Amino acid sequence: MAKTYTAPFAQTPKTATAVAVAAVASITTDAPTNTVELLTAGPEGAILTRLTAIPRATVTANSLVLFLSKDGGVTKRLIDSELMAAATINTTTAIPETVFGNYTEATPLRLEAGDSLYVGTQVALATGVVFRAEYMEY
Repeated sequence: MAKTYTAPFAQTPKTATAVAVAAVASITTDAPTNTVELLTAGPEGAILTRLTAIPRATVTANSLVLFLSKDGGVTKRLIDSELMAAATINTTTAIPETVFGNYTEATPLRLEAGDSLYVGTQVALATGVVFRAEYMEY
């Protein structure tokens, strides 16, 4: 492929959401179950600049997990995790948001064309945990 001397910049801002309900199992393998697809990078790749999660109901302390797949979800490799603190949800307090701190505008996660991100929770929550991604495609 010929080299290009014009710097490519991510140009299309996007958001994605996914809801994880069931507890992820088989986390020690390349085939974890109960994961949910969050996004798939476009034909030119993408950069993830923010990833957050918020519970829909009262939640116990919980490990949230992020997987990368390069083959459409057949093989999913664990690449990150954050701890969601226990929280009692009611109408008079804000619902706490868990931020995956490794991904920012300054330190994005770079994805190849076709890479997919899957998310999950290691403790089931019947109403679910909502994951939200901010990313840009090239």
